[in-house]
Amino acid sequence: MTPAHDFRHLARAPVATTLVAMTTTTQTPPTTTRKLIRFAAHYVEMVAAMIVGMVALGPLWPAVWVVRPDVNAMTMAIDMTVAMALWMRIRRHSWPRTAEMSATMFLPFAVLLVPHWLGALSSTGLMVAAHVIMLPLMLAVMLWRRADYWH
Repeated sequence: MTPAHDFRHLARAPVATTLVAMTTTTQTPPTTTRKLIRFAAHYVEMVAAMIVGMVALGPLWPAVWVVRPDVNAMTMAIDMTVAMALWMRIRRHSWPRTAEMSATMFLPFAVLLVPHWLGALSSTGLMVAAHVIMLPLMLAVMLWRRADYWH
C-alpha cells in the first residue's frame, strides 16, 4: 500500500479533550399561572381544531347522507374528531390520550341518539345538547389526565 492510499489515520480514536470550565444553569419550574395558561390554551386549540374540522370536512360528505339528523350528527362528530386528533398528534400527545379524547367526543352523540330515535329529543336538541355536553366532558378528561395537559 502506498502512503498516498493509506487511510488508517482516519480510523484513529479522537483525542480526549479536557474540560476547562463548567457552566451551570438553573431552570426555574413553570409557575402555576403559566401552567394554567398553557392548559387553557391547549383546550382552546382543541376546540379551534374541531371547528376547522367541521368547516373543512363537512362539505365532503354526500348531501344524501347528511339529510338525516342522526347521520349528520355522526358525520359532524367524525369531522371534529379527525381534526382534533390530528392536532393532538402534531402536539405530540400519545395515541392512548388521543384515542381517549376522541372517544369523549363521540360519547354525547352515542348517548343522545337513543332518545332522538325514540322521539324524545328533536334533531336540534340532539345537536345542541351533544355539543354542550362535549365541551365540559373534554375538560373533565383533561383534568383527569392532568399530568398530560398540565405542564
